[in-house]
Formats: sequence, structure tokens, C-alpha cells
Amino acid sequence: MKKITLYISLMFASSFLGSCDKGFDELNTNKVNPTALNPVYELNNATLRTSFTWQSVIYEAAIVQQIVSPYLGVNAGGNVNQNNTSVTGVNWQRYYREVNKHLVDVIAKTKGDATRSNLYNMARIWKAYTFMILTDSYGDVPYTEAGLGYLQGTMFPKYDAQQAIYTDILKELDEASAALDVNKTKEVSDIIYAGDVTKWKRLGYSLLLRAAMRLTEVDANTAQNYVKKAFAGGVMQSNADNCILRHSAAYTNEIGSQLNGSERANFYLHGAFVNFLKSTNDPRLGIIALKYNTKLQDPSNFTKDPAAQIGIPAGYDQSSIANTPNYPGAIEMYSQVDRTKIGRFDAPCFFVTFGQTQLLLSEAAQRGWISGSTADYYKAGVKGHIQQFTEYDANSSVSDANIEAYFTANPFNAAKALEQINTQYWVASFMNNPEAFANFRRSGFPALAANPYPGKEIKGNFINRLSYPVDEISVNKANLDAAVARQGADDLDTKVWWDK
Repeated sequence: MKKITLYISLMFASSFLGSCDKGFDELNTNKVNPTALNPVYELNNATLRTSFTWQSVIYEAAIVQQIVSPYLGVNAGGNVNQNNTSVTGVNWQRYYREVNKHLVDVIAKTKGDATRSNLYNMARIWKAYTFMILTDSYGDVPYTEAGLGYLQGTMFPKYDAQQAIYTDILKELDEASAALDVNKTKEVSDIIYAGDVTKWKRLGYSLLLRAAMRLTEVDANTAQNYVKKAFAGGVMQSNADNCILRHSAAYTNEIGSQLNGSERANFYLHGAFVNFLKSTNDPRLGIIALKYNTKLQDPSNFTKDPAAQIGIPAGYDQSSIANTPNYPGAIEMYSQVDRTKIGRFDAPCFFVTFGQTQLLLSEAAQRGWISGSTADYYKAGVKGHIQQFTEYDANSSVSDANIEAYFTANPFNAAKALEQINTQYWVASFMNNPEAFANFRRSGFPALAANPYPGKEIKGNFINRLSYPVDEISVNKANLDAAVARQGADDLDTKVWWDK
């Protein structure tokens, strides 16, 4: 309607141009200067586009056995033992092409501007975060020359080695977090923290902790050094510091939109995920899961009872799944992500959380890198994740008494510290698919059985990285070939640098 109105208005105005052109030259020259756009809005645009894609749910969440999309069939997007280029290139499209060009521009516009120093450092932190997703997904990627096509005419950027990328990411997070200053301009238009410098500092140091812990198996000395810096700098202190993108009816959650788009867009909970939560009587299962009692998925006929939930087994399509044990009678009667809460159109997107951060501190304490109790950090991390579900729905709260009952029934076991911590990190990263996949590779936990999808193209039990997008091979082949020669074959078996 707006387009039609504008078109009619323009036609009406054009009929008077021959006789009513007074002031037209002035109007024509007083145009908006596009370089005057407030760069904080570019940061916001980058933040909005950082929201996780529904394709990452059906691929990365399937790799770590949290969500399965059986309607796609074993030879489509759900088969994580095959190189499904329609989904493996999605992270590249989102974070490299759609997000980082804006961040590079914000950094270029604000560098050296003392009045926008906080915005400059906020953009550095967000760029470090999104490049972590990129390099964790693919390994070597363009970094130092990325996003410079418009600014410098660099149309064919070289690929940087992941080790060099992480070296710079750690430096950027350390410097940018320290440089944020509460006495300087507060960027109130920022959609994450409304420019709250203290919260941005805590985000920066929490990301520094996350980035440092990626290096535990490949460079423990560097990991320990930066973990100590993050700890001293000050990481997230509570769920009030969580880095969340809050959606609305006007700007919906992409995953929620896909999930609610049709009956066959449902995301089913993997049997491994449901069984783990059931085995520990975890209160989170009753929040996350919903099981319909009929094939028709009658919205008035379902159960949220944790004991009644049935996770779907992977490796089947909608025809063969009827042959599995404990088949409930129809695919639609397996447990799904609750579309009324976790999968709502306006559901929040959690990027970095207090719960995740406390669990990483627990592992750091277990390694002797920081002071404090491993068990206390562990409990704070699990409790933080349980309590963050109130962001989805106020009725999803779990009482302190029930949380303590959960810990009593499932006590921290120092002899299995790394397994417990990182298995809980797996749960705490539910719906944060890139992070769940990355930490699973780094830590080796949880101890999952091999993905059972047929048509296996991989040598091991799980894929180790995503393959580069097909169009990158044709657009920037020489630089991509150099990366492959350095890193290893462009397949699902090649490990990224930190994955040892």
C-alpha cells in the first residue's frame, strides 16, 4: 500500500513540474549524505543479522544430537554424515557476507574518533565474536582483508590461518574490553545493552574467556594467560548480563518463524538429548519439550510432563521411522521444541550467557588457572541456565528449592569434572548451535554415540568442520586453494587448528 501511495504521489507531483519548479534546484541538491548515517545503526544491523539461522538448527544441532528434522529425509539437510552444501554454506553467507561488512565499516568510521571510542570498541568485540563463529565453522577464512571490497577495493581477500585469526581475536577482545570507558559517550541506541558500558565490558571479557578456552588442547599456555586476563577484567556476573537479541512481532526470530511456518517445519528433540535430561530428572525438559498426543497435533491435546517425553531417534525418515522401538504411532507424536515458548515468533536469541561463562570458569578452575571453587562455578552455571528460561516465558521459572533438589540428586563429581562441566555446557548451549558444535569438538563431551545417518561420507563418527560454500570456490578460488593446501582437504573430516 505504501508503494502504491508513493507512486500516486509522485505522478501527482510530476504533473506540476513544468510550471511549479520554484525551489526544485535547491531540493535536488539538499540530498541526504549517506556517509552521515550514524554508525551505531550499522552495528545494530550487524547484531540483528547475527541471529542464528534455522539451517544451523537442522545441521549443527543435529550433529550434537539435540534436534532432528525427520521430514527432511536421511539424504537431505538432516543427514550430518554427508556434505550438504545447501546448509554448510549458510554460516558463511550470514556472518561473512551479511554481518562483517557492516562491522568493518563501523570500525573504519569510528577509529580515531574520541567521541565514539565506545562504539569503536563495541564493534571490535562483536566482530571478534562473529569471526569466532566463522573460523570455528570452517577453519581458515578471510580475516585481515575481509570486508574491504568497498573501503580498499580488495575483491579477492586472502585466507588467514586459524591460529593467526585466534591470535588477533584474543588481542582484540582484550584491548577493546579494557578500552571501554564509562566516562565516554554512551551509545544508547545499541540494541543489546542500550550502550551500558559495564555490560559491554563483561561481554567482552566473557568472550575472551570463551576464545581462550578454545585453545585448551592446542596451546594451553596462551589459553591460561588469556583466561586469567578475562577473569581479572570481570566477566558476566548474573543473567542480567546475558547477551540477548530480543525479538518482537515486527522483527521475528528466524528460527521461530521457520518452526511455526508450517506443520512440516517442526524441530523434534533428539533421543540423546531427551534421555539425558530424563535420566537426571532435569527441570529444563518440562520447559523445552512438548509432546502431542495425536498425529493431528491438536494444540489442546499435548503433554509437558517430562516423564512422557519421547526423543526421536536419528537416522530415519518419515517412512522408515515406523520400524523403531517405542514408536509412538506417528512422527508427530515425538517430543518437539515447544513452539509456544522456545520456538515462538518473538523468542529471544542468546549469544553469550552467564550460565555458559560460569561453566567455562568451572573448567578453568579445575585446570588450576583461576581461583575459586570448581563446584561452585559449576552450580552457578547450571542454575544460571535454568533460570534464564524466564526470558522465554515468565511461567518457565523453576524455584530455588527445585533447583537445589536437582543438585542434591545429581551432585558434582570432581572425578568426572570435565565431563560434567562440558555436558552441562552442551545443555546450556541449546539453541545456540554454533557454540554447541564448537565446544563439543573442543572438549569431546558429551560422550555421544556415533551419528547413525546412512550414506556416510566421513571417516569418523562426527564431522569436524563445515565445507566452504560452492560459490566461494568459483569467486575466490586461488585464495581458497591456498587455504586448503595449508589446512587440509575441504571436506568434513579435516579438523580446524584448535581441535586436537
